[in-house]
Amino acid sequence: STRQHRARVVARAKLPTRFGRFTILGIAGRNASEEAVALVHGRVNGGPPPLVRVHSQCLTGDVLTSQRCDCRAQLEFSLRRIGRARSGVLLYLPQEGRGIGLMNKLKAYEWQDHGMDTVEANHKLGFAADSRDYSFSAEALRLLGVRRVRLLSNNPDKVRQLEESGIRVVERVPCRPKTSRLSRAYLRAKKNKLGHILGRV
Repeated sequence: STRQHRARVVARAKLPTRFGRFTILGIAGRNASEEAVALVHGRVNGGPPPLVRVHSQCLTGDVLTSQRCDCRAQLEFSLRRIGRARSGVLLYLPQEGRGIGLMNKLKAYEWQDHGMDTVEANHKLGFAADSRDYSFSAEALRLLGVRRVRLLSNNPDKVRQLEESGIRVVERVPCRPKTSRLSRAYLRAKKNKLGHILGRV
């Protein structure tokens, strides 16, 4: 079916990083909203299930080192773990602000500065608590020959969506880096309102 061929590799290059050597792939779908970057380590198809992190872009955290969230800490933790694993993939998705986009995320920050948590702020702006869709992530993984994964995630919804899209999650590996105490309220909202599996926060 055409669904099977939604994703294609449009670029491939070596990417040495401080977390190890990766191959970086640009993966595009049928429309502009469907794209992902994959950092691949080792041989991900044919062997045991690779260690996989599906990470949504966070300009404020990943790039600007914001401590309002745990995104950069999770990104670095995942790259380090994947770099040390026998094989793995970090899939980086342009789903800023849990899918609401950068400008709306900044508006949500403004509401949070007035006392709302991350979920309340999204609702105030008319969005779901989490608008992300992982069906294209599943397409991208299948394109890489990956059908079974050990998933670095605390998010049961991500596990469920990937499984529903045909990727078997054989193990959920906790993604719990050390985080700033400034992100504690954010982590509590993720745990209590989004069902993320976070232990004590």
